[in-house]
Parts: sequence; structure tokens; C-alpha cells
Amino acid sequence: MLIQATPPAIQDAAQALRRGELVAFPTETVYGLGADACNGMAVAKIYALKNRPLHNPLIIHVASVEDAEKIGQFDSRAQTLASSLWPGPLTLIVPKRNGNGIAANATAGLDTVALRIPAHPVAAALIQSAGTPLAAPSANPSGTLSPTRPEHVARHLAAQGLIVLSGGATTIGLESTVLDLTTHPARILRPGAIGLDELEPLIGPVQMADGTEAIKAPGQLKRHYATRTPLRLNAVDVKHGEAFLGFGNVGFIGVESVGFVRDMDHHLWRNLSPEGDLHAAATHLYAMLDELDQSGAPTIAVQAIPMQGLGIAINDRLSRAAVPK
Repeated sequence: MLIQATPPAIQDAAQALRRGELVAFPTETVYGLGADACNGMAVAKIYALKNRPLHNPLIIHVASVEDAEKIGQFDSRAQTLASSLWPGPLTLIVPKRNGNGIAANATAGLDTVALRIPAHPVAAALIQSAGTPLAAPSANPSGTLSPTRPEHVARHLAAQGLIVLSGGATTIGLESTVLDLTTHPARILRPGAIGLDELEPLIGPVQMADGTEAIKAPGQLKRHYATRTPLRLNAVDVKHGEAFLGFGNVGFIGVESVGFVRDMDHHLWRNLSPEGDLHAAATHLYAMLDELDQSGAPTIAVQAIPMQGLGIAINDRLSRAAVPK
């Protein structure tokens, strides 16, 4: 049920959350599927609707740093990052505070909690109106492409009565950076829009996860963010019948760098950013993959993305999506 995110609609959605229902809503990263994080039965609906593994914890979205500190234990690093980078696309993993009221299934029974303040007016208004922290993973079936537009949510989670607050396309298009602050040095478990260049000047050295860490947060499963159609990464050509996802100059395959066109063999082509802009590429990634996934092609060939800046996060998503079932 797509509803324009007007103030009255946000109030109605907040009431639904207080009744234990689920609400999909926009953030600056992707659309989230929210439930009252203090209501274990409501949180269980998220796992059921997404078919999400129960050992995969959820991110808790809050309205303020003060609310976050009631849930988790903040050391000086967490306080610095929260004051500098929140609201924003950064999730902090910290030790849970006793008696924090968060349902055990929202944190998968761990002694840590993942916290974030989203930088989107609809998300902020919804959390404030609900008067409770929201457990909110991406609003899609588990392991599939995250939604960056309201119609993606409506198409992939067609649950009867599910409220989808429509706030247009998301601006970042990739999930938040997840930073584990229970280790020294801190460790990025999931790359996102906030990288080492922003984190290290604030808290000192930060490591990148090596893939051997225990699951503490979303985005650590080996296969994730996946299309139904197999991906062929770092493609330098396009085989007969394949769809193609480009980046920057695609002249080597004889295709103009403009949106998408169908050639004489009815291949589907898309370019994340003809100008080679990684921010634009991140914004378009899931929507374009979703379109290519519906093309009927047997494979999607994906041009190489530079491993720098947001390209690190884009390559993380693509590499997980390319893992065979």
C-alpha cells in the first residue's frame, strides 16, 4: 500500500508501528522495513516477511544520540563519531546496555547492538512520531537487491496491508557503513558512503573486515544483495544474449554512454554513470540491477568499478551478489 509520506500519513504509520505492525519507509541509504524494536512479536514479523535468518541482527534506528546511549554503551570513539557523523549513513556497533528495552530477537541475542540515526526527514519524523526505536533492515526479501524506490518495495514485499511511505528515490543508494567499536582498532564490517578518510581523522586507525568475523551486523553474509540473474564481474566484453552494466566509458564495446539502449540483438544495457561518478553509480546501482534482472538475459556482465572511495562499497555489494546460490 503505497502512501505519499505527508505529515498525516507519517502519523498514521507511527500509530501502526505502535500497534505492532510493519511500515516501510525511506532513508538516505535504502528503504527500510520498520518495526517497534521493543516489541519482540513485531520484530519477528520482519524476519518472517523477509525470510531472514534469525542469526542476522537488525539495525536499531533512533531519533537522537541520547536515545542511542540509552540502548548501547558509548566509549569516547562512539561519542565522537555520533556527534560528528550522525544523522548519517553510519551504523555503530557497541555493547548493549542492560535493561535497554530492545527485544532480544532484534539483536539476534548478541551482547552488542547496531545503532544509527538516519538523515532523512521522513525517517526522522516517523521515529519521532512513533516514540520508540525502530528495528529496520532493508525492505526486501532477504539476500536480494535492496530497494531504493518505493515501487521496489511494493513489488518485492507485496504483503497485504503493508504501509509503504513513499518518499521518492533514495539519495545514497547503498546501505550504511557498519563500524564495529567493540574492537581496537575499530573495524568496518560493511563498507558504505562513510569511509576510512572520514573515520580515521576522528578516531584513529580503522581496519577493514577480512570476512572471517562472526556476524554482528547486516551485510556480512557471503551471498547478499543478489539478483536472480547470475553476474559476471569485471567484464571487458559482452557475450551474445547478455545484459550489460557499465561504468564510465563503454566505447570499447561500441555502445554510447547514454542511459540504456537495446541493440539489434535486444540486449539490455545500462550505465551506472557515463561520467565515471562513483556517487552517481552508488545511487543507481540497485535500481539498474533490478531493471537488468527483469530483462530475461541469462547473465549480467558488469564492467569493473574502481576500488576507491564509494567504489569499495559498490564492489562489496557486487562481489556478494555474484556468489552462486
